Amino acid sequence: MLRWVLIFLVLALVAAIFGFGGIASAFAGIAEILFYIFLVILVIALIAGFSRGW
Repeated sequence: MLRWVLIFLVLALVAAIFGFGGIASAFAGIAEILFYIFLVILVIALIAGFSRGW
């Protein structure tokens, strides 16, 4: 999932360079949402791993 965040971030930067502000904003928003989902899944996985007693 982190790969998708980076892909959308790069797409947002490329769109911003070429002057497509609306598209760049949309891609940045998608990247932000995916990043937060990634963080939530990471925290859940860490809690589950520690509760099992690695």
